[in-house]
Amino acid sequence: MKIFNYKRVPYAEIRAFSVHILTASGSFLAFLGVVAAAEHRFVDMFWWLGLALLVDGIDGPIARKVSVKEVLPNWSGDTLDNIIDYVTYVLLPAFALYESGMIGEPWSFVAAGMIVVSSAIYYADTGMKTDEYFFSGFPVVWNMVIFTLFVIGASATIALVLVGVSVVLTFLPINFLHPVRVKRLRPLNLGIFLFWSALGMYSLLMHFVMPQWAVVLFVVSGLYLYCIGAVLQFFPSLGRH
Repeated sequence: MKIFNYKRVPYAEIRAFSVHILTASGSFLAFLGVVAAAEHRFVDMFWWLGLALLVDGIDGPIARKVSVKEVLPNWSGDTLDNIIDYVTYVLLPAFALYESGMIGEPWSFVAAGMIVVSSAIYYADTGMKTDEYFFSGFPVVWNMVIFTLFVIGASATIALVLVGVSVVLTFLPINFLHPVRVKRLRPLNLGIFLFWSALGMYSLLMHFVMPQWAVVLFVVSGLYLYCIGAVLQFFPSLGRH
């Protein structure tokens, strides 16, 4: 089976296929994360997940820029992206939650099971995005949720409640933000996301031991990202010119 038709437009095809390779590199980053989590090196694990998040953030715009779908119609970037997303956004964070024993036995196991099953169902929903590119239902960004639990040193009760609420919201028609693709309040949303990410990196550098002010700012910015989609849903004129 030939991947490229060199007699047609070799450069365009090679360039387009390299974007798929970039996306697929997320699977290797996830593997490195699994190794780190299995060895309880959770700081290292979240660094790998952060790199995977970076790859996930840049591969889509690059794919659209080089017209991957048109150049390589037999290769589904969406399918590849969903596979990588499930591993990096769902499976690995759930494994980290279980390995950490944060919620205790048997609830860490139960919570991880709830995460992986509900997320698998969510990925089968063809209507997961609205016309404005909001996610309909909690978009199973468990990497961010579990990371937050580690940063704040959450108690078993807080961790279980947050996981339970997010699992329920997965199946409700509540909008959640995509900080890049949603146009309403995009500069503010993207700025707060970058601010949250910077605080997250600071937390990793500090091995989850941050000053209280930094923890508060991290939680507040995270709550904004978690809730702003619903706010914009219930106030449809907000953020429109």
